[in-house]
Amino acid sequence: MRKLVLLFVGCIMLFCTSCDSEIEKGVRKSDLSKDVQLVTDFGTIVLRLSDETPIHRNNFIKLVNQGAYDSVSFHRVIENFLIQTGDMATKPAAQKSENNSEELSYMIDAEFRPDLLHKRGALNAARMGDDQNPQRASDGTQFTIIRGRVYTDSTLAIAEKRINGWLAYNNVINKPENKTELEKLKQLYGKMEALYEKENAADSLLMSAIQADIKPIKARFDSLTEIELITMQPYRFPEEHREIYKTEGGAAHLDQNYTVFGEVVTGMNVVDSIARVETDSADKPIDDVRILSATMIERK
Repeated sequence: MRKLVLLFVGCIMLFCTSCDSEIEKGVRKSDLSKDVQLVTDFGTIVLRLSDETPIHRNNFIKLVNQGAYDSVSFHRVIENFLIQTGDMATKPAAQKSENNSEELSYMIDAEFRPDLLHKRGALNAARMGDDQNPQRASDGTQFTIIRGRVYTDSTLAIAEKRINGWLAYNNVINKPENKTELEKLKQLYGKMEALYEKENAADSLLMSAIQADIKPIKARFDSLTEIELITMQPYRFPEEHREIYKTEGGAAHLDQNYTVFGEVVTGMNVVDSIARVETDSADKPIDDVRILSATMIERK
């Protein structure tokens, strides 16, 4: 009888294990119904990932399961806008692996969804600007939590103008006839970035020369953008989104240009506390604020 019970229990365990299969490397089926718990220096934040953005959801789960976010700091904090983290270079030296930053330096495809908005508490994927990233792909590891502000009809109109300006510009730079100039622009920005990293005063003349080469390309793209704005179908906030922005708040001007892939379930008070810390001229906290641990937890 005992053997039969043990055999029965073993079968159940085997069945459960097979049900919780790995759907991709580092992500199990059971993870999809869990939340993410971030324990920070200021308290605990619980995030819920969106099933509408499976690429971002699975990528985030994989990173959490790897322990990638443990000890990473919030490197950009703007009180009435957002808090940003996920830069692996911000880990303490003792906790960095030799290839940590390089291994986790990648991008993933954008997943813009019309019903996911940058409301207060939204989880947003950071990314490089359109000139270097015309497909608006997301950074593989860096993300922000939106704090934002409450809008009025007039400030929402300004946000719509910014959104449509960015959308029009992106349409322009992705047109086949502008491919050559866009590639040149990418190369010029790449050279500028390399000079910034060197921080050599002797390179100031070279920097000025690069900026001079960038100026006419940008001017042409900006002119074409004005034409595009006249001909394209403009984006307008759905009424439901307008009400959310006018009551709860957020960062409305980011909609349709950055991927939203989740939201805060609990812990917005912690987000608010982090957003109020003292920062330097680059919006970096004077005193480090870190994610102590990131784990998958059962959803309540």
